[in-house]
Amino acid sequence: MTPPTVPNLLPAIAAKTVCTQGYRFFVDEQERRLPSVTSILNATKPIEARKALARWRSRLGTEEATRVATTASRRGTLTHHQIKTYLLGQEKTCPDAAQPYWKSLRPVLQDLDDVRLVENFVFHYDLGYAGRVDCLASYQGQSCLCDWKTADRPKGSLERLYDAPIQLAAYCGAVNHCYGDHGIQVQSALLVVALPDTEAEVFWLDADMMKQYWRQWHDRLQQFYSD
Repeated sequence: MTPPTVPNLLPAIAAKTVCTQGYRFFVDEQERRLPSVTSILNATKPIEARKALARWRSRLGTEEATRVATTASRRGTLTHHQIKTYLLGQEKTCPDAAQPYWKSLRPVLQDLDDVRLVENFVFHYDLGYAGRVDCLASYQGQSCLCDWKTADRPKGSLERLYDAPIQLAAYCGAVNHCYGDHGIQVQSALLVVALPDTEAEVFWLDADMMKQYWRQWHDRLQQFYSD
C-alpha cells in the first residue's frame, strides 16, 4: 500500500512519561508535569462502569482477564506502531499479531492526507492535563484528530466505546492549545476500530458532538482536581 505524501508535520513537543501512585504523568522539557488524560478518566470512572469491569473480571477469572487485557494491549501497540511507520512514509513488515488489524484499517488510511501529527505529546497547561495523540490529518478532505482502536468484535455504537470519545475531545482541546499559533483549530474527530477479518468500524464525531464530549471531559477534569 502506497503511503500518503510526505507529511508536513507540526513541531513535536519533547516529553517523557513518569508513573507514580497509580497515575501516569507526562513531563515536558521545562519539567512541567501534568496527569495524562487516561489517568484522569480512570480516576473519575463512574461507579457503574467500575462495577461492570469488576463483573467482567469475576466472570473470566483474574488470570484469564489479565491474559485477555495483556493480549489486547500488545496487539494495540503493534498495530499503532505499524500505522505510525506507514504515515511517516517508512516501510516495515507488519508483525503477524497485527496483520488482521492492519488489513482492516488500510481502506481508512488510504483516505487520509495532510498528516500533521503522528503519536505526539500534547499539553493543556491552562487546564492541567496532557496526552499523546495518534494522528492529526485530513480524512476525506476534512481536518480531524484520529484515534485507532483494536477489538475482537464490532462495537456497533459510540456508547460501547465508553470514554474513548471523551478522551478524543480532551486531546482536541490540547492540540488546539499547543498548536493554535500554527493555525490549528481542529473541531472534528475520527474514531476507528480495527477488527480481524473485516473492515474497520469508522465513527465520525462532528463539531457538535465534540462540544458535547468536551463538556463531559470538563466535568471529569473538575472532579479529578476536586477529589
